[in-house]
Amino acid sequence: MGEFVRLEVADGIGTIRLDRPKMNALNQQVQEELREVATAAANADDVRAVIVYGGERVFAAGADIKEMAGMGFTAMSARAVALSGAFDTLARVPKPVVAAINGYALGGGCELALACDWRVAAEDAQLGQPEIALGVIPGAGGTQRLSRLVGPARAKDLVMTGRFVGAAEAERIGLVDKVVPAADVYDAARELVRPFVTGPAQALRAAKLAIDGGQEMDLASGLAWESQLFAALFATDDKTEGMAAFVEKRKPDFTGR
Repeated sequence: MGEFVRLEVADGIGTIRLDRPKMNALNQQVQEELREVATAAANADDVRAVIVYGGERVFAAGADIKEMAGMGFTAMSARAVALSGAFDTLARVPKPVVAAINGYALGGGCELALACDWRVAAEDAQLGQPEIALGVIPGAGGTQRLSRLVGPARAKDLVMTGRFVGAAEAERIGLVDKVVPAADVYDAARELVRPFVTGPAQALRAAKLAIDGGQEMDLASGLAWESQLFAALFATDDKTEGMAAFVEKRKPDFTGR
């Protein structure tokens, strides 16, 4: 466990908890702790689903600008790759991952949420990529994951204006998947992933790999990738149990193997 990022596990759900007062600014230490905790969540047998949570006040208000202000091209070339890689480690966790967003998810905070499979936001949450006001652009997925999620025109609007998006608009354009009262954000995120705790873990992993990987391929390659993953599941215990349960007209008892 790191100083600012920790993994809390209960009932099969792992919560990646950001806790760097006051605004969960994403400095280099937080970046590396996030990478370590995401790797731990991916490898933990007792974690079947993941919530990324910044607490009741704020998800993450962005990068630590004071840390970045004095950096030049050479230093940032290395830092940018490492930061993007840390978020990519979270995106590649082979389990369902949801961001629980209270308060602000801005800049790197929005990019962190974009690295999750779903986003649950408070009614008063604010999301955005305001880097343009600093004379730069998003550097950890904000141009790439955002455009894949909401389309290139909307992504250009958000990135090129730097404007903040309220929860209602974020839901309308597909940036978030569910909006709830602020006090209910974490519980709503738990309810979203709770069914996966007892689900077929290998099939869920394959579904995520197929969808995420397929977006990087042409259709023919994506279909071939899907076929490989589909066939591989016929070597799992959960496939045997799931089909037996269907034939026997009962609820399957998946083990995740």
